[in-house]
Amino acid sequence: MPYFSEQHFQNLGPLDSLQGEYEACTFSTCNFAGLSLQEASFENCSFEDCDLSNIKVAKVNFQNVRFVRCKMLGIAFTTANPFLLELHLAHCSLDYCNFYKLSLKKSTFHHCRLREVDFSQANLSEASFIGSDLLSAVFDQTHLEKADFRDAFHYRIAPENNFLKGARFDLSGLPGLLTSYEIRVD
Repeated sequence: MPYFSEQHFQNLGPLDSLQGEYEACTFSTCNFAGLSLQEASFENCSFEDCDLSNIKVAKVNFQNVRFVRCKMLGIAFTTANPFLLELHLAHCSLDYCNFYKLSLKKSTFHHCRLREVDFSQANLSEASFIGSDLLSAVFDQTHLEKADFRDAFHYRIAPENNFLKGARFDLSGLPGLLTSYEIRVD
């Protein structure tokens, strides 16, 4: 498998697959929509202004990978290699992605659109969702200890079905925690 270190890839795509090991590489304005990244490895890499919608991530390593202003719709992250999985996202669209049962401790989702994302049974301890849109995102038996939801909106989290010790919320987010109790806050 080819190895790449500290390289900048720009305007790639569309491609059929992307193989190899990438360390400290940057990908900018690439179109990887629908691409298979099967068994590729990304460590300390950045993706900026890329379209990664519906990529196939079976057995892909994502270790300390940053995504900025990327379109990432419909990705089944559950098929990625869970070992040392750590994602940092800012201003990205991740609608319909699946993170079921993944450990994403200390991952960041800042100012992202996360509509209808499945976080069921995931470990999001110390994760940050600052400023993110979580409309219809699913949190069920999710570990959210010390997670940060300040300035996040549209979320509905049932406290009795999730682990929330030490999680941070704004007062304006209170209705998203009380929905399951049918309590109305005006």
